[in-house]
Formats: sequence, structure tokens, C-alpha cells
Amino acid sequence: MTTERRDALVQRLFETSVGTMELGAVYLGIRLGLYEALARLGPITPAQLAAATKTNERYAREWLEQQAVAGILEAGADTNGDTRRYTLPAGRDEVLLDPNSLSCFAPVVRFVIGALPMTSRLLDAFRTGDGIPWSAYGADVIEGQAGQNRGAFLSLLGQAWLPAIPEVHARLMADPPARVADIACGGGWSSIGIARAYPNVRVDGFDLDESSIALAAEHVKAAGLADRITMAVRDAGDPALGGRYDLVTIFESLHDMSKPVDVLAKARTLLAPGGAVLVMDERVAETFAAPGDAVERLMYGFSVLCCLPVGLADRPSAATGTVMRPATLRRYAEAAGFARADVLPIAHDIFRFYLLRP
Repeated sequence: MTTERRDALVQRLFETSVGTMELGAVYLGIRLGLYEALARLGPITPAQLAAATKTNERYAREWLEQQAVAGILEAGADTNGDTRRYTLPAGRDEVLLDPNSLSCFAPVVRFVIGALPMTSRLLDAFRTGDGIPWSAYGADVIEGQAGQNRGAFLSLLGQAWLPAIPEVHARLMADPPARVADIACGGGWSSIGIARAYPNVRVDGFDLDESSIALAAEHVKAAGLADRITMAVRDAGDPALGGRYDLVTIFESLHDMSKPVDVLAKARTLLAPGGAVLVMDERVAETFAAPGDAVERLMYGFSVLCCLPVGLADRPSAATGTVMRPATLRRYAEAAGFARADVLPIAHDIFRFYLLRP
């Protein structure tokens, strides 16, 4: 039994090492435009890929061979490595290149690869208990996080998730036009998704990270929605905002916050009569169990590498981490003064939805 456990762990870590290196190569393909050139030009030689992407031919050839060996690209039968042609099979372009697709995985790749260099700071953080501010994680993590949910926010938020909450959907459709506060809006895709689905609604996006708000403002402008969406580096607890909003949303960010109870209490003060707070966070297990399934493993990975350190960057901190179970959310909501915190019957593999009412 001891030998079997040893060998099983060696095999698992070997496969994980292979996967990690392949993820790094995928990252290069995304950032250097290699996949885009393959999709645009069709079967392509290393020299043609290098010319199209202004990269070195020898590096291009090695990358193409690696991608073919990994089973991501298809390689022609030519035995000459310099003239062999490579193809990005149909369907895989959506995963790697279509930012609006629900199947797009490129932002996750950027997030993971962007987070790995922080392990040197995590060594110190583990020893001292200090946190690491969100801004320190850099563009790959910040933009990767914004992009991870882009497809869902544009395709599901206003088309399936909000319509599944009858009282919220009715208010967003009604007159006078509803107002929505999108707290910790990140790259702004949630705000855009709401505004697109509900043409009369006005959305105010708030985030304390300047780079995220700058990114969100660009996205809002490109979407042609600057007349109904505002983006601001602003504390949602500003008393001037009190009582303005029919809906307050907190999408996949409450677990990152040092003071989640304070944030929820501030969100409650933003509500107009009859308003509610919608929280979307991770669909983790109700209770701890080991070993866990793939989703639980993924969430703990995010937590160790990013979410817990970010949550510990400001003190005092609740130190929630990514794995915020329903009982924890309910406890936070009760402490923030909410009378109800209901888990909504919205099916999703990754996310759980809560509606909080004063």
C-alpha cells in the first residue's frame, strides 16, 4: 500500500508538471498572437508563423512542435521540420481566441501563469502572515480575472441568471428606470451584461483598484454604453450614495475582501426601498471534505495563490479565502444586518447565487 501511494503521487506530480509546462506554452501562444496567426492563415510553416507574428523562426518551430506533440495543433506529414505545416483544428480557436465564448479558457491561462511568479512573495507571506495587494499581481492576473467571466456575464447574466429572480427581473424591466450598483466591478463585464439586457437600467460600477476601473471604462466605451454605465474608483460606502439603488451586485469578489461584513453593511445602505443585494460567489461544497472534487481543488488553488493573500493585504481581515461556504456567507449577511440570505435555484457548475434582503 505504501508503495502504491508513493507511485501514485509520483505519477500525479509528473502529469501535473507536464500540464503546467504545457499551460506555459499555451500562454506564449496567446500573448504572442501565435494562435491568432494559425487561425487566420491556416496550415502554416514555422517560417510563415514567425514572419506573421514577428517572432524568431527557431522558437516558432519549437513551439509548433511542442503544441502538436501536446495534441493542441495538428501537424502535417512532411518529415522536414522547416517545411512541415501546422493547423489549429476547428473549435479550438473558440477556446483560445473568442473572448465572448463561454468556452474561452485563455483568461484562466493568463491568470494562472500570472499568479505563479508571486510564489516568491508568498514564501514570505506564509512566514509573516502578511497579505499581498491585488495591484501587485499585475496585468495578467487582473485582466485574466476580468476575462474569466466575460462570456458568462454577456451571455447568461441578463439572459438566464437575473430572469431567474422574478422580483429583481421585474424591477429591472419596469419604470422608472432601475439603478444598479456593481460593487467590485473589475473589468466591467458584469455591468455591461446588465445594461445590455435591460435597456432602461443605469449601472454604476465601483472598484478600489484603479487599473481595473481604467480597464472597465475602456470596455464600457467600446460597448457604446457610456451613457448608462459609469465607472469610478470609489468606496461604495460613500454616504452620498445611500438609498439610491434597486439592486446591488457583488460578483465573485466578496471572498477577496478583508472586511466582508462591512462591505455587505455598506451595500445594505445603498438600497432603495424594496431593493436587494445579489452575491455571486464560488459553488464550493457545503462542508469540508478531503479529498475534494475538481472544483474544490481549483478553488483552493486560487485561494492559496491569490485570494487569501489579497484578503490579508488589509487589516483587520476576515481572511475568508476563495472557499467561502454558504454558512459563512449567511453569517456575514446576518452580521451586516440582513434579515434573509437565500441561496437561489440557479444552476451553474462554478457559481452559487445568494439574494440578500434587509
